[in-house]
Amino acid sequence: MSAPAASQSDDAALLRIEGSIATITLNRPAAFNSINLAIAQRLEQLAAQVEASDAIRVLVIEGEGRAFCAGGDLQTIGAAAEANTVTPVVGELLKHYHAFIETVRRMPKIVLSSVHGSAAGAGMGLAFVTDLCIAADDARFTPAYAKIGVSPDGGSTVGIVGTVGTRRALQILLSEDSFTAQQAYEWGLVAKIVPAAELKAATRQFAARLAQNPPAAIAGTKALVYQAATTPTKQQLDAEEHKIIAAMHTEDFRVAVKKFTSKSK
Repeated sequence: MSAPAASQSDDAALLRIEGSIATITLNRPAAFNSINLAIAQRLEQLAAQVEASDAIRVLVIEGEGRAFCAGGDLQTIGAAAEANTVTPVVGELLKHYHAFIETVRRMPKIVLSSVHGSAAGAGMGLAFVTDLCIAADDARFTPAYAKIGVSPDGGSTVGIVGTVGTRRALQILLSEDSFTAQQAYEWGLVAKIVPAAELKAATRQFAARLAQNPPAAIAGTKALVYQAATTPTKQQLDAEEHKIIAAMHTEDFRVAVKKFTSKSK
């Protein structure tokens, strides 16, 4: 496995690795971390590096500056619409950004979004397409798509529909101007709300707790949960059998069982 390229402070997204926890920081604060081609390409590259590392168990995604992510870069997209180049420009942008989202969903690690300020459009989608979301109490989520006459992208329907169901998803995407972290928590989209000043520390603490799960448990659980809704019962049960037996061959399992059985004697 090749070593990750070091992040430069002016990169569109930054990667930091501390033990078993990696953090990707969206780094276009002047543009509220809106997604252009540069950030999409960088996110695809960094996610691939995280996926390839056996040492990483948890990936945190956060935003630099006053917002988590304001969604697609409307300056870029608006200019393409004026020039009648939407298909190649947006197609290229989404090719890289959607590859990043696919990696987030597929990688055998827990992906945790850490949201403060505004998460709008594809930024809202990113917050909820991750496996778990921790949010500051002042976070605001804004669908934004219908308001500019478009349908969702960036995995927005993947994460939201899978969590809240069809009717609530339609309500969120077509009739909500914006909603609070508390509403998102009540709908099951946010796992934990913390005071804004404590978000970074609480995110580190949450990520550290998640990273205590052994790799086989993380990988097997994530894969099984995401496939459960669309997999026939017999096939899902076979998958459960395969993954639990694989996990039982690991040293993590043997150590945990010895610890448990010695306590119960």
